[in-house]
Amino acid sequence: MQYKNYLARKRARFEGICGHVNIPYGTALTVQDGFIMWKGQQVCGITSQNAYDYFTQNDDGRGKERGELVSSILLLLERRDKRYQGRWDKVWADARCQQYKRPDHDDHWIWNFEFYNAPVEDLKHIFNLIRKG
Repeated sequence: MQYKNYLARKRARFEGICGHVNIPYGTALTVQDGFIMWKGQQVCGITSQNAYDYFTQNDDGRGKERGELVSSILLLLERRDKRYQGRWDKVWADARCQQYKRPDHDDHWIWNFEFYNAPVEDLKHIFNLIRKG
């Protein structure tokens, strides 16, 4: 699915297609021909790592909530505490999570494009699954 509206889920400072960008948190952006646009300039492709790291789709008006959940999930899964492996075991075992895993890596979990743009309900499920470790 091609989304038309994105939000910056955190401040975006990086070298984009158009050069250096410094996009404030919460900024609304659009999509044109597969590229996230800001001030009429191409920032990055919608499936680029920069898109995953900084932006989330907002076609349903829930981009802020989606962005907060994506960020929270990623932070929890990166936390190297005593519950680290337990959280990942839950993700690997959960059928709902499986739809958001890139299939090209059998032994390593990489979130796919759909995860970063998932329905808020699915992201809440994932967050609640791993929250308690």
